[in-house]
Amino acid sequence: MKHNLKLEELSIIIPIYNEEKNIKKLWIKIKENVKLKKLEIIYIDDDSNDLSHDILKQIKKQDNITKFFIRKKRPRDLSQSCILGFKKSKYKNLLVMDGDLQHDPKYIPKLIDKFNNTSSDIVVGCRDLYSQKNKGLNFLRTLASISLNCIINISLGRKTSDPMSGFFLFKKKLLRNSDKNFYKKGYKILADIIYSAKHYIEVNDIKINFKKRVYGKSKINFKVLLYLIIFILRKL
Repeated sequence: MKHNLKLEELSIIIPIYNEEKNIKKLWIKIKENVKLKKLEIIYIDDDSNDLSHDILKQIKKQDNITKFFIRKKRPRDLSQSCILGFKKSKYKNLLVMDGDLQHDPKYIPKLIDKFNNTSSDIVVGCRDLYSQKNKGLNFLRTLASISLNCIINISLGRKTSDPMSGFFLFKKKLLRNSDKNFYKKGYKILADIIYSAKHYIEVNDIKINFKKRVYGKSKINFKVLLYLIIFILRKL
């Protein structure tokens, strides 16, 4: 099997909204865990109304590899924030993760290792939804996540065990031919990338423990579920 060349450059895209208590902690953890010569950290703020802007300004003064952009367009949307981050990135490999500390940066080297040792186009940090170790989801959200993953995998074909994951590493070149096919709404940008690809892509998984949110609150709501249903119908 032909493997990827060793990953040496990476743009980390972090969409946020009202994460004032998590931003700096996440930045510190990323710097501790990711040791690449060519690295950039890009926060895309969906026009927060807390102190997120001020904290991002402080970080940028301390660190020349960290950038942030304020997305003022409405409605607020995680997929749109990610797409803006993709456009602002300068490296050929992109990693998406949440800004609420539920995705532990300690898994980033494991995502990179999997990428280096396979011919992956995408490596997904998959929540083990059947394990008690994942404290980041309560019973109802766990049940909803399992159900949604099953619906996507049955309807569109199984590509990964967790198509709803927000923690994944992929080749930027996948966006070149697929961007026009993106749905670009809601909280499932991974599924959008996977199922918009015009050609075969290799997707591999690693298991992660999805941590419990300490500060702030989840952004998932009924509109997000509605967008997902429309997305599946469009792809079918």
